[in-house]
Amino acid sequence: MGKDRPTRPCRLEGRMIEPLQLQGNESVPQMVDRVFAQSGFNGRRLAEACQLYSRMLREDTTVALTLAGAMTPIGMSGPIISLIENGFVDFIISTGANLYHDLHRPFGCPVVQGTFYADDNELAERGIARIYDTFISDGDTLLATDRVILEALAQIESRNPISTAQLHYALGRAVCEKAPHPEKSLLAAAARFDVPIYCSAPGDSSIAMNLIVPYLLGKPIQIDPLRDVIETTAIVRNSKKNGAVEIGGGHPKNFYMQTQPTLSQILHDFSKQGHDYFIQLTTDAPHWGGLSGATPQEAKSWGKIKDAAINNVVVYSCASITFPLLCQYVLTTNKPRQSKRLMARVSEWAEALAEKVRRDKTFSHYRKLWRCG
Repeated sequence: MGKDRPTRPCRLEGRMIEPLQLQGNESVPQMVDRVFAQSGFNGRRLAEACQLYSRMLREDTTVALTLAGAMTPIGMSGPIISLIENGFVDFIISTGANLYHDLHRPFGCPVVQGTFYADDNELAERGIARIYDTFISDGDTLLATDRVILEALAQIESRNPISTAQLHYALGRAVCEKAPHPEKSLLAAAARFDVPIYCSAPGDSSIAMNLIVPYLLGKPIQIDPLRDVIETTAIVRNSKKNGAVEIGGGHPKNFYMQTQPTLSQILHDFSKQGHDYFIQLTTDAPHWGGLSGATPQEAKSWGKIKDAAINNVVVYSCASITFPLLCQYVLTTNKPRQSKRLMARVSEWAEALAEKVRRDKTFSHYRKLWRCG
């Protein structure tokens, strides 16, 4: 028993944990560096995440933000907009629901604080949808947002399938041009700064539900999810360093993490050997099988990250608490970076990746098999 347990040196040489000192006027960086970092448990993990994010920014890392859970309904578009405007996020992978709900506020559609112990039968009778303790109007918000999306979709002219980044860029431009308050939309901010936004499950949201209208009317807008796989992989391949800030898990998390084995396992390109940095804010636990994409240590075994022990942090706490603190820390302690404007470059990188595959002798058998020349 215990033979499989890794042996690590156990020495009493760490920082002494003293009673934490609070003066009553600490800023967020002071709380993180002087309190959380000198404590333990997930307070200390949050401090490590804040400091790691800052290191990512200083080392010219291409930062991906992955977004799961109901974050935009509770106002998290705001911190994300600040990260985009300061050059701290270079591309985003999100659930469609977060992008749909981001479209409410720029058009003044009500999303209000409610209560989690409401009578849901009564809410349904009143035309109110509930997301835990947040209320959304069926008519004034959901149906109104659907009209915004359908009008924006009518302006997309493409005979060829498009990536979800192109779709969301078009929606963001529509918000910039038509919304009374475009400053309230992360889609609009991403469009202004050429930050690609991908949705790894494009059929799973109200945006996709609206896409069936032009489809059924004989004017389909074709989404190519494989284009998303190629483009995100191309971004990672062309970046000096790669890192992620992952809010929750779900398909956005794994969609980003899979870019590394797409390069090594599928395309036999060993130039990266895993992501350099990894931060996750989650309430999931690995032993229930629900920590989507698993721990960074397990991700190392798949070639998704470079090292199982360093430059990765998982904070096991609610992102509604930890994410604003993480954002405030990096916004306060780091100078703005110039936006990488990846939206303008990703098509070129994707084509270069495709050309590499077409010329690679590794795929000669498949070219013959599929009669590709």
